[in-house]
Amino acid sequence: MDAARPLLPRATTDPTSEFLKLLQDPFSSQLQQSSVYAALGSSLGITAAIALCFSFVRPYNTVVYAPKLKHADEKRAPPPLGKGIFAWIGPLWRTTEKDLVALVGMDATIFMRFTRMCRNLFVILSVFVCAILIPVNYTKGVFFPDATELSRMGPSNVWGEAHWATVVVAWLSNITVCGFLWWNYRKVLLLRRQYFESEEYQQSLHARTLMLYDIPKNLSTDEGIARIIDGVAPNSSFSRTAIARDVKILPQLIDEHAKTVRKLEKVLAIYLKDPNNLPAARPVCLPSKKDPSYSTYPAGQKVDAIEYLTQRIKVLEIEIKDVRQRVDKRGSMGYGFASYADISEAHSIAYTCRKKKAPGGATVTLAPRPNDIIWDNMPLTSATRSGRRLWNNIWVAVLTMLWIVPNAMIAIFLANLGNLGHVWPAFQDSLSKDYAFWSIVQGIASPALMSLVYLLLPIAFRRMAIRAGDQTKTGRERHVVAKLYSFFVFNNLFVFSVFSAIWSFTARVIQSTSDGLDAWQAILKENFGQSVFLSLCSVSPFWVAWLLQRQLGAAIDLAQLWPLIYGFFMRKFSSPTPRELIELTAPPPFDYASYYNYFLFYGTVTLCYTPIQPLVLPAAALYFCIDVALKKYLLLYIFVTKTESGGMFWRVLFNRFLFGTVLSSLVVFLVVWVRGDGTHLQAYAVAPIPFLLIAFKVYCSKAFDDKIHFYSTRSVKHNLGETALNVKEQSSRNDRLAARFGHPALYKPLITPMVHAKAQNILASIYQGRLSDGRDANSGDVMSVSGYSDTYVLDNMASGKAGKVSGAVPGFEVVPESRLDFEFYKNRDEFAADHGAGELFGRPSDIVRPGTPGTAMTGPGSDSGSRPGTPVGGMGFGAGRRPYSPQLDSRPGTAYAPGYVPPPQQFGGYQGSPYSPPTVTPFDGPPRGRSPLYGLGINDSDTSLVQNAASMPMSMPRPGTPGSRDRSIDAGPSRIPAGLEPSNPRAPGMLGGGPYGYGGLPQTDEDMPSPPIAAQTQDPTQYDYFRGSRRRETREGGAPGAATRPGNGWPGH
Repeated sequence: MDAARPLLPRATTDPTSEFLKLLQDPFSSQLQQSSVYAALGSSLGITAAIALCFSFVRPYNTVVYAPKLKHADEKRAPPPLGKGIFAWIGPLWRTTEKDLVALVGMDATIFMRFTRMCRNLFVILSVFVCAILIPVNYTKGVFFPDATELSRMGPSNVWGEAHWATVVVAWLSNITVCGFLWWNYRKVLLLRRQYFESEEYQQSLHARTLMLYDIPKNLSTDEGIARIIDGVAPNSSFSRTAIARDVKILPQLIDEHAKTVRKLEKVLAIYLKDPNNLPAARPVCLPSKKDPSYSTYPAGQKVDAIEYLTQRIKVLEIEIKDVRQRVDKRGSMGYGFASYADISEAHSIAYTCRKKKAPGGATVTLAPRPNDIIWDNMPLTSATRSGRRLWNNIWVAVLTMLWIVPNAMIAIFLANLGNLGHVWPAFQDSLSKDYAFWSIVQGIASPALMSLVYLLLPIAFRRMAIRAGDQTKTGRERHVVAKLYSFFVFNNLFVFSVFSAIWSFTARVIQSTSDGLDAWQAILKENFGQSVFLSLCSVSPFWVAWLLQRQLGAAIDLAQLWPLIYGFFMRKFSSPTPRELIELTAPPPFDYASYYNYFLFYGTVTLCYTPIQPLVLPAAALYFCIDVALKKYLLLYIFVTKTESGGMFWRVLFNRFLFGTVLSSLVVFLVVWVRGDGTHLQAYAVAPIPFLLIAFKVYCSKAFDDKIHFYSTRSVKHNLGETALNVKEQSSRNDRLAARFGHPALYKPLITPMVHAKAQNILASIYQGRLSDGRDANSGDVMSVSGYSDTYVLDNMASGKAGKVSGAVPGFEVVPESRLDFEFYKNRDEFAADHGAGELFGRPSDIVRPGTPGTAMTGPGSDSGSRPGTPVGGMGFGAGRRPYSPQLDSRPGTAYAPGYVPPPQQFGGYQGSPYSPPTVTPFDGPPRGRSPLYGLGINDSDTSLVQNAASMPMSMPRPGTPGSRDRSIDAGPSRIPAGLEPSNPRAPGMLGGGPYGYGGLPQTDEDMPSPPIAAQTQDPTQYDYFRGSRRRETREGGAPGAATRPGNGWPGH
């Protein structure tokens, strides 16, 4: 009976009162750490065991632990690894930062530099902070018998003059942090300048291209873009411009097509898992609600999945073809691009426009890489983006505040199920009966749920950033870092550390006011600062143990446990499609946003708790010492950068790290205010630190940011008129601006359903009469009735031709077992888009290689890499990807207007990739920014082929003139060697727009009609008033200084 008495009060306790008592300190269960030494021993022991297992397994599983060794080209290939157990350590030691830039790119190099900065900073801070604070706190503090060793190392028992040591450490720490940030800011600047001078950047199209958005409707033309730029840079050279086109519902149709193809692949993979023993019933599915004919199907009735999905794919492809054909010059959008021959000129214009709007309210910025653009958000207006951004911030704030409640509930009940029994008597009975089972649940539930939340948070914030109107993927990632950091700091640091203090303080103030005391007097009486200080001291041992356990996460990352487990279950217990098996072997993308958030949060926790518990510094230093090596291996051999930003994450990191330093200064202020001498002189001594940190941030921004973002802040004129065939001079002629900066929906190849080769023979028998190529076979249309293609290439799926699918199975790509590897598909857009976009595999989509056949084959969708991609003819069964061999001009229905030349006869008969625009030779005239894709007229099935299109017309030099030239090149005699003059006269007018092109603009200076003498003073209403007047007047004997003054003559001024 005596043994049962302690349980009686629990049974009679009011659950509400018990719940309110638990809320006073909801995180007490998580603070029950047995020993910091146990946390240190367990984390180091488990980390060492995982690293040792990795060393044994790594040589025998390179698909998971070194995929980049197999897939990267010679330039990006990491150092080779031996078969020894510890052979992976040597290459990490020998690889320098300069090597990292070439091997893994700027983003990964900046990541490693930030990680090394954290390691070095916390190691140095650990030495002098622990050497000063721990002896002072230990010797000058008041001894209490119940005080632990950890509490004696902190300031909880220290009063008075001894806190001058805290003031000194605060100043030394802040000076050290600022010194590291300044030094690394300079190093990032140096890396960026080297990146600007690199061959990759110098040859890229985006480096010399400007992006304009918020363009008013009356200027939404190619000519309008040039007018806008003239409004801010009247003396700029001639730019090639391309206004964006309204793609209508093309992106949604292509996404739906891709999802339907994957559904069909999954259905076939399950149904044909064992071709010799097919299931008795054919697979069925519900019709898609997005299907226009959805209402014609009986409600709730399933249909044959293979037949329905096949028909759905065919309908989608026909609809995609139809929409693509109707995209023309009339449907312009409010954004576009302008490209220059000289990088410094483009950057100088962007620098001029960085803080002001261009004429008409347009915004002019440097263009990102084409694969970095979020195309769906580009048409949004400024007001729409502002509204969405406001609502996005509100939703993030609401989510951050609302998470306080589930965070407290998880800490109260899941971390200690006994607390749930206090407020739920029925559960207490179950807990008493099945104690072992609930102990396992308690050990798994809380960590699993928190891990799931932190896994889903970045995904949620990314989607919210896209809805907020972010225009680039890298910009979205930077915003995700900022949002995640604010969420973690508020919920996992602020609320976790001071929730109990705030709750207890509020409860005592309410009690005092209920007793008749004035509210303000009650607040002053309770001494809120003292409560917060004691709460921080009580929580500090938890953070030491928590930081010591972070090594486990680093070791798990190295072990790649999730890819191993997922791949094993995928292969053994499911029916993966060939596409899924290929994607399993691809290098995974590195999640910069999550890792940067973790590192910033670890750094903020460490800096904030340094004056409370100095042992957090060596705990953080130990973590970063281990993680520097492990993350270096992951970036070198396993992960790829999905979208390269060129190292633009640094400013986000700098600002958040500086914010953590400001928080640390506020904690120091709290400590010396509460426990210092009564004069508060120590608090006043540290009060200037936050303001000095803000001034330091402003200094760094003004000293470094412009040089980091812009290659040049002023245009450096180059002599571009020396030779007409010089590669540098002709780069603007080879840049396919509109093709590369056009919406991917206009040229993106549609994916083809993949089936395993083992099911090739049985596949033909499951279609029940749908094997015919249809009445439109070989008619030159997009595709036959039962096959699949894409309207950009428009190649028929026919047997007996190189690169076609098997004639036995029209419309399918048959993949044998030996080809289920990313190596054979790494240059295909559908696979490379999520795994580095070809940058790792020698196929950068934004590189300009003037004067070589590769120039035309490096555009979007091209397959010209330095290493071979999928072989012509497919996977050995004639079912590979689209053909790479040039198509002859024997296809029926292709007719060329006078002045056009069939592609096989152009310039020696060179044939480019079918996925790329036609090659432009040195003889091509000024492109005027017109896109070869947008200028294809009616774009019907036979004439819309980029590969099979007629060459672009141009104005030929007038008799007696030395030849045509680019408008940005100074006038001079032609240096085209004799015998190399173009043999085919072209039709007048660029892209069929008449002798003066679209907008009535002359295509060359020689096309300019001679005005009357009275008109030679230049009419301000004429567009040419802003163009090339200095050069023309100089040639005609005019004064060189008589150029147009900026701003004069703009219509409406």
